[in-house]
Amino acid sequence: MTKLPSYDDLPIDPTNAPDSSAWGVFGEDDNLGTLSLLTEERVAKAAQDNVKRGAVFSLNWKLELPCPPPHNREAIQHRIRDRFENKGFGAVHNNWFDDVIEINTQSSSQWDGLLHVGNMETGKFYNGVSPDALSQEQHSHRLGIHHMAAVQGKQIDPFTCHAITVDELKQVAKDQHVEFMPGDILLLRTGWMAAYERDSKAVDFENLHCIGVEASESMYRFIWDNHFAAVASDNVAFEAFPTKDWTNSCHTHFLAGFGMPIGEMFYLEKLADDCANDGRYSCFFTSAPLNKYQGVATPPNVLALK
Repeated sequence: MTKLPSYDDLPIDPTNAPDSSAWGVFGEDDNLGTLSLLTEERVAKAAQDNVKRGAVFSLNWKLELPCPPPHNREAIQHRIRDRFENKGFGAVHNNWFDDVIEINTQSSSQWDGLLHVGNMETGKFYNGVSPDALSQEQHSHRLGIHHMAAVQGKQIDPFTCHAITVDELKQVAKDQHVEFMPGDILLLRTGWMAAYERDSKAVDFENLHCIGVEASESMYRFIWDNHFAAVASDNVAFEAFPTKDWTNSCHTHFLAGFGMPIGEMFYLEKLADDCANDGRYSCFFTSAPLNKYQGVATPPNVLALK
């Protein structure tokens, strides 16, 4: 990256930008702003220089605080939904719940995105994006918070209930030169999410079939004996779905038995591409779950660093 202008040298184009603005500094079509400074080299050096003890600190305030939220914003609404009401999946005990959360993302700890406040003089947002432009399809992506978030094998249909075996997992680990260590997070890319993004109409959520790991004694043994801290995948259930028997399922064994979290529908495509490019299938993994009292589940707020 070339040397940045000083504050006194802003704007770089006074005819097309407000005073002291950095419009155009990172490119006319830039959506990241100063996040563009987080180059791969800088992030790598930061990890090398700062990750020493393994100490972890959550910077997420309780979602209920402050109470009431400032600026007349809505407080979080949390409802625990009893799935037993539907008698779904052959449930016979009242031990199946979902979370339903309604939240103003600026009622507690938050990132203010580039669409939160615009320039008061021009009425435009960062880099000259106008509110009217955002309503146009070709510009609707501009400045959204999503910009912050950014070997040939056998062919398997991710939309079938294909059960991945322990032997297959071991073979993949061997081919990728991965050595499991206690406390690792096992990330499994099945290809389900990529297939869904290519053809979402091919998925029938009323009669869902999905690739995943097999629910078996050998799988439970493999997961536990490797002492993973958690497991996660890019599919809807981690295990092959529909589940044949919920009493003998990965969910029952991992969650209720091991006390092991299960991650579902993690976006692993770009990470997988990068791993394939550099041949290194390990990363620094960080996740900041919602600090919601009595929460049943949470968006992962997860990052993978290499």
